[in-house]
This record gives sequence, structure tokens and C-alpha cells, in this order.
Amino acid sequence: MRLFKIYVISVLLLGCTHKNNKTNTMPPVTIEKKQFGITKEGQNVDQYLLKNKSGMQISIITYGGIITSWTAADKNGDYKDIVLGYNTLEEYETETPYFGALIGRYGNRIAKGRFSLNDTTYTLAVNNGLNHLHGGLKGFDKVIWEAESMTSDTEASLVLKYLSKDMEEGYPGNLATTVTYTLNDNDELRVKYEASTDKTTIVNLTQHSYFNLTADFNKTVLDHELTINADAFIPVDETLIPLGDLSEVSQTPFDFRASKRIGQQIDEENTQLINGLGYDHCWALNDQDKGMRFAASAYEPVSGRLLEVFTDEPGIQFYSGNFLDGSLPSKSGGVYEQRTGFCLETQHYPDSPNQEDFPSVVLHPNEKYESQTTFKLSVK
Repeated sequence: MRLFKIYVISVLLLGCTHKNNKTNTMPPVTIEKKQFGITKEGQNVDQYLLKNKSGMQISIITYGGIITSWTAADKNGDYKDIVLGYNTLEEYETETPYFGALIGRYGNRIAKGRFSLNDTTYTLAVNNGLNHLHGGLKGFDKVIWEAESMTSDTEASLVLKYLSKDMEEGYPGNLATTVTYTLNDNDELRVKYEASTDKTTIVNLTQHSYFNLTADFNKTVLDHELTINADAFIPVDETLIPLGDLSEVSQTPFDFRASKRIGQQIDEENTQLINGLGYDHCWALNDQDKGMRFAASAYEPVSGRLLEVFTDEPGIQFYSGNFLDGSLPSKSGGVYEQRTGFCLETQHYPDSPNQEDFPSVVLHPNEKYESQTTFKLSVK
């Protein structure tokens, strides 16, 4: 009888333990929606907050598909915001160097705002010195995207859609665009780009988040250790338009094949660094025939945060925040000074429509544009 009582008590205790474990199970991946603001034209802008089980949170708004905040753990397990941006819609509408935005129809520059397709020359806005930049005066970073959210046990996805009408910002064709942000439980954000057109056009989409892995936007990113999987980069002229060829990175400040500090050679006497006021160049990634592969990484040794970027794109634009000048307010107080954020923009090469030897950015009717990039955060 005594043995029976002990057995019953043990079973009850095990049952209680199992019940408590179930109660303490982490919540599933979630998406929360709320209003972020109303544009000057009276359009409503929503904010979606993607959360995973480990604690990462990514805030995305329907204006420009902008990532307004992105928390990542440091070596102590503390989650803090690691991307530059603003707290209000009004600030994004007033002035922004594309903080966190989706870029289209064409990421990067097109020389003198002109390109030709099928013997027709198209004229675009000149909004960056002599050149066209990031889709024009009202690119994809300044439009309202239709949004739909979905979740599973391990992923949260925000699907954004926008129809860019024929000749919008000077581009031919009605371009139906879908961008899907997916956060999973491995602290990875996958960005999938899709598009189709009813008229031959050009497309080059990218994501323009500025990172500072210290999570202190008063600090520069010069002590971040950067790796880029590229044997060559694209030299540019003084207006940042490609000269038309690739240049080996070996024995230049552009060699990041082995990890080194962003600031290690950024102020050297070098024509290319002078042209960009630092790094603002596209690297020709290795293994372009292999599809999705490692492109770049950034490591911040004090926090221990490591950002890795994987893509199927041929290039990546590394921008070291050279044109931040202290004139824009920081969401954490103060202002964004020079080089307090960096960008790793996966893309086709700049000015490709005017460069015959560069990978093509032409999209024909009955074709589908597809591209994918994954940002993975971890600690080492």
C-alpha cells in the first residue's frame, strides 16, 4: 500500500510539472498592427510589429515599406534597436536618406537620368546631382504599400504590394511588385522581391536599412569589422557613376575578403574614397552562378552582435554613411552624425541599363522578376 501511495504522488507531481512547462512555453511568432500616422495627402499609414519567440522585434510601416526599428540581442541577451530611423511619419515625409526603405523601381544611380530600351530613350528625374537615384522624386520609398500579414508556428510574414503604373517616374510598363518580409525563430529576416510587367522595363529592387550594431546612434560604425565576399568592386567617377569596368580589390582599401575595421583605411588618399567621401560603392560578389550564398557580414566586438547577409543578387552596395552630417534628428535623441550607420544593399550594379557588360536589369512581359536576401543576426 505504501508503494502504491508513493507511485500515485509521483504521477501527480509529474503531471503538475508537465502542466507548468506547458504554461511557460514561449508564445508563437506574432504580428501586431496599429496606425502609425496619416500622410500629408491624408492617406493612412499602418505599422506592423513582427515578433519571434527569442525576442527579436521588427517594425515595418506601409509608407515606403520602411523598417523603422529592429531589435537584436547582444552578448548579454539584451535586445536593442540597431537601425537608424525616425519616430514619426512626418519626419520620414520631410527629409530622409532612405532610412530603412524599399527602393525601386531602380536601386542606385542611372547616369544623367536616361536609358534606352528597344530604340526608345526614357528620361527619368535627375535627383542626385547630374543623375537619377533610387527610383526618382517619388520612388517606392515614398508610396503606400498594400499589406497582408500571416503567421505560422515559426515564421511571421508581411506581404507588401504596389502597382507602379506605366511611365510613373518615367519608367515604362505597369509593374506589379510584391515584397515579402519574413521573420523566423533563428533571428533571420528574409526579404523576397517579385515583379511582373506588361511592357519591357528595367527593375532593380533593394532594401536600404542603416545599421549600427552598437545600438548607440551617437557612436560611429568605424569599429565594426566588415567582410565582403568579393574579389572585385566597381570604380566610379566623381558623380558616383560606374566607369564601366571592374577592379580587383587586392592591395586596395576595398579589400574586405578578410574581416577588417570599416575605419581601418577609410581616410586613405585614394581617388575612389575621395569620390564617395568614403565607401559608397558596389562590390561584384563572388560565385554569382550559385544563387543564394554568403555576401557580407558585420561584427561589433563590444556588443558581440554579428550581422550576416545572404543573397542571390550579383552585387552589394556598401555605404558607410558618409553623407550623414548632423542635420537629421535621431530617434534616440541628438542627431545622426557622419558614419553613424552603414548600409549593405543587395542589388544589380549601378547604371546597368547604360552598361552593356553588366548583368541585365531588363524585365520583359511574361517574365517574372525574383530576388531574395536574408539578414541573419547572432552573437559571437
